[in-house]
Amino acid sequence: MVFWFAESNNLPLNCTQTCPFHKPNPSLSISTQLGPIHSLQPNTAKSQKSHVLKNQAHPFPQPPIPTSPRSSEPNRRNPVAHCSERSLLLGGCRVVLTMLEALPLGRFHHQRLDLKRCFPTFLSSHKTLFTVLWIAAFASVFVWQRNIVDGFSIFRRAPAREMPKLRPVAFNLTEFGAVGDGVTLNTEAFEKAVLAISKLGKKGGGQLNVPPGRWLTAPFNLTSHMTLFLAEDAEILGIQDEKYWPLMPPLPSYGYGREHHGPRFGSLIHGQNLKDIVITGHNGTINGQGQTWWKKYRQKLLNNTRGPLVQIMWSSDILISNITLRDSPFWTLHPYDCKNITVRNVTILAPVLEAPNTDGIDPDSCEDMVIEDCYISVGDDAIAIKSGWDQYGISYGRPSKNILIRNLVVRSMVSAGVSIGSEMSGGVSNVTVENLLVWSSRRAVRIKTAPGRGGYVRQITYRNLTFDNVRVGIVIKTDYNEHPDEGYDRKALPVLEDISFTSVHGQGVRVPVRIHGSEEIPVRNVTFRDMSVGLTYKKKHIFQCAFVQGRVIGTIFPAPCENLDRYDEQGKLVNHSASQNMTDIDYDF
Repeated sequence: MVFWFAESNNLPLNCTQTCPFHKPNPSLSISTQLGPIHSLQPNTAKSQKSHVLKNQAHPFPQPPIPTSPRSSEPNRRNPVAHCSERSLLLGGCRVVLTMLEALPLGRFHHQRLDLKRCFPTFLSSHKTLFTVLWIAAFASVFVWQRNIVDGFSIFRRAPAREMPKLRPVAFNLTEFGAVGDGVTLNTEAFEKAVLAISKLGKKGGGQLNVPPGRWLTAPFNLTSHMTLFLAEDAEILGIQDEKYWPLMPPLPSYGYGREHHGPRFGSLIHGQNLKDIVITGHNGTINGQGQTWWKKYRQKLLNNTRGPLVQIMWSSDILISNITLRDSPFWTLHPYDCKNITVRNVTILAPVLEAPNTDGIDPDSCEDMVIEDCYISVGDDAIAIKSGWDQYGISYGRPSKNILIRNLVVRSMVSAGVSIGSEMSGGVSNVTVENLLVWSSRRAVRIKTAPGRGGYVRQITYRNLTFDNVRVGIVIKTDYNEHPDEGYDRKALPVLEDISFTSVHGQGVRVPVRIHGSEEIPVRNVTFRDMSVGLTYKKKHIFQCAFVQGRVIGTIFPAPCENLDRYDEQGKLVNHSASQNMTDIDYDF
């Protein structure tokens, strides 16, 4: 058996603490390398300098038995044990680790006389006596650990956090027969649990706890006054076989369907006409396993629009917090025609490439919503505010309004960090985006629309934006010509006005601003203030404008387009633009 024990006694950094059983081995020295400690390596005979510590399978690898200077055979002069030494720096104190390897019992009996000579020497040092006690304690812990379920591991994981009780009544998913092995289909267990909670509405509702495990399920519905709580290491998995996903009517504000005419697939977690819904946890995960859906979509093998991961419709008082959403088949989180929604401390993930239309959060005809303290990296828009599509959205007539987005880190290599539109036919107003970092993305913030959309985008405030390695920073586009069918009204022109950008900074940006209004859809009353963006390409027309009216207050970098009026820091007009309809758009870079 091999034991490691430590001696420190606040020794000088370059001193050596030797093993009591033999003379110091000159091939082993105390490391003087400062830095992270991953494993322990003896110095070679060629160099006394410290080796950089390298990762190994075990944090304390067993060194070879020291050999006699005259032989490559192990040193057998000591009948009780062999020693070797390693060292590391802990808390500023150099610690020597000594390995004691006990010889087989048979050899011990054959050499009793040698043991009597060595034993007094062994006890002559009080430090060694301390070492023996330390070894005994270590061995006791080791034996105890072997009797635990996860035995052999001295450094066990901390116990799982207890799930708090947030409702008068709490259930565990396993009470309904669920098995978290990633293979057993648990749809029936989820449905039974939701049914039990649905009967508790007058008593304050109920809580469904999802414990650690991988819980495979087909789509299921939530109920009012319900809390779905995902423990740490709990993962709800969406089944990949599309036959388990129900078909639903198209959204009324989208007409015949978003990707295909006719019914659409429902979401993995769904709710309609609900009140008081909470999805939270200790950062458990809801995983749509969207890889199969993405592949079928690219191969044109689907006959219906893909379903979101989480979709809640015609509901109010919704809280989604402290969870991870990942790999949705389609849009990830889609509140539709809802009021009073909070999304906080949520991580949303999907591959940044080859994961089509995996938007992070899509508020759609929603009112009074807060999205804050989130990290989103997906294969489409991180956030896209919507309100219906062309004539269907105009007819449905539900705007998205009173939305606050703050304290986010987002990434989108395909689309944009935060978008408004393009489906905005019911109108979008009173939106604030602040404290936003967009990194390694195609676009940072974008407003997109087209003739036929109708509606409006107004009273939009962007504040404290940071762009890091973004191709285009600010985009307003008025020719996003994608329509549900040929029945849209080409004379239904959207209104874009009252949009402000304050405190915009960044680096590695190719085109800081591209505002592409048109004669049909001009962009009115745009304001820029406090802007300084580091550029990748230093060309003349990197601040691009067309059919835009607005102002620049103070000095900004890069220099703004000539379409905008200039004001000084005190708000006094310096130069009035006579070129508001001037076009300077270049899509070549």
